[in-house]
Amino acid sequence: MIQFEQFQLDNGLKVIVHEDPSTTLAVLDVIYDVGSRDEKSSKTGFAHLFEHLMFGGSENIPEFDTPLQRVGGENNAFTTPDLTNYYISVPYQNLETAFWLESDRMKQLAFNPQSLEVQRKVVIEEFKQRYLNQPYGDVWLKWRPIIYKKHPYQWPTIGADIKHIEEATLEDVKEFFNTFYNPSNAILVVAGRVKLDEVKVLCEKWFAPIDAGKKLERKLPQEEVLSENTFLEIKGNVPANCLYLAFPVVGRYEKPYHSIDLISDLLGRGDSSFLFIELVQKLRIFDSISAYMTGSMDPGLLVIQGSVCEGITYEKAMAELYNTLDRFLVEGISEKSLQKVKNQAESSLVFMEVEVLNKAMNLAIAALAGDANGVNLESEKINSVTLDDIRFWSDKLIKKDKHHVLWYQKNQ
Repeated sequence: MIQFEQFQLDNGLKVIVHEDPSTTLAVLDVIYDVGSRDEKSSKTGFAHLFEHLMFGGSENIPEFDTPLQRVGGENNAFTTPDLTNYYISVPYQNLETAFWLESDRMKQLAFNPQSLEVQRKVVIEEFKQRYLNQPYGDVWLKWRPIIYKKHPYQWPTIGADIKHIEEATLEDVKEFFNTFYNPSNAILVVAGRVKLDEVKVLCEKWFAPIDAGKKLERKLPQEEVLSENTFLEIKGNVPANCLYLAFPVVGRYEKPYHSIDLISDLLGRGDSSFLFIELVQKLRIFDSISAYMTGSMDPGLLVIQGSVCEGITYEKAMAELYNTLDRFLVEGISEKSLQKVKNQAESSLVFMEVEVLNKAMNLAIAALAGDANGVNLESEKINSVTLDDIRFWSDKLIKKDKHHVLWYQKNQ
C-alpha cells in the first residue's frame, strides 16, 4: 500500500506527495499528458524529440545536468505512445534544486537552434540504431500501420518516418511545447524523505507562477472491430525466421485487462508457460516463444512472438501454433496454473514498490489514468480474476480468423 496525499495548484497542476522517511532520497516525477498518439501524422516523433530537448537548457538554466550533478542528483526520461515522463532523484537536503530545475523547463525551454540540431542528430541516430540497423528492429515500424488503420498508434514513438525529425523546424518545436507542456497538462509526484507542508511551500514558490495553459481534449479515431486476419511478410538479414501474432484487446484501464494480462502470462511468461513447454521443449518448433500485452491506454494488443527452429516452414509453425492454442483452451487453464501466474504478478508488484522512484512513477501514471489510488488496487484486481474469467476471455480473444500475423523471414 502506497500512502499519499494530493492537492492541486490554481494553475491546474496536480500534485501527489508520498512521504517515505526510510530513504535518504527525494524524487520529483513529472508526467506530461502527451505521447506519440497526440502527434500529427505528418509530424511524428515529436513527443520523443521533446524528451531530448527538455535537457537542452531552459529560460534561466543553460545546462540542465550541471547544477543537478553538483548536488548529487540524477535524472532521466522516457516516452510512450500515451505519455512523457521526466524524473529527478536527489539527496533529500537538495529537494529545492530539483524544484528549480523542473519548474524552469516547464515554464520555458531555451528553444535555441543549436540545441535542436544537437538533439535532432541524437534522435536520428537512435532511429537508425534501434529501428533500421539491428535485427528485427523494423518490426513495429512496418507492422503498426497494418494493425492500426485509424488510430495514431500506427507509428512508434520514434516516429513514422525519419524525415519528420530531419525537417522539424524551431517553430514546429515551439508549437508542440506551447500546446502540451503546461501545468494543466501535467502531474507532479514528490516522493521520498519529504513532508507535505514542505512540498506545498515549494510548489507555490516554483510552479504556481507558471501560466496554466490549456488541457486539450482528445478525440482520437478508434479502430473498427477486426473481421479477418491480416498478414505481413518481411525479409531481412536476421539470424532466424520469426513468427508474430497480435490479437486486439482492451486498453490498460478497462475492466477485462487483468484477466487478459494473466492469459498472456499463462501462454508465454517464462520457461514454464504453456507455449514454451509445448512448442519449445516438446515439439521443437520454436527456439524461443513468449506472449505479452502492449499495455496501452487505448485498445492494444496481446502479442505472441517466437523464433522458429531451423528447417521449420511458415506453414508448419503456424499449424503447430494454432494446434497448441486450441489445446491451451482445453488443457492450459487450471486453478493451479492461474494461481502460479497470479503469484508471479504479485511478486512483480512488490518488487516495483521497493524503490521510491518506482512508487513515484506508478502514482503518476495511475493519476494520469484518472485515480492515483489505482496503484493500491492492482493486487486486488489481479486476485479477483477467476477461472471462469480466464476461460471466457481466452475463448473470446484467441480466434484463428481475427488477428494479425507477421512472418519475418531471414534472407537465404
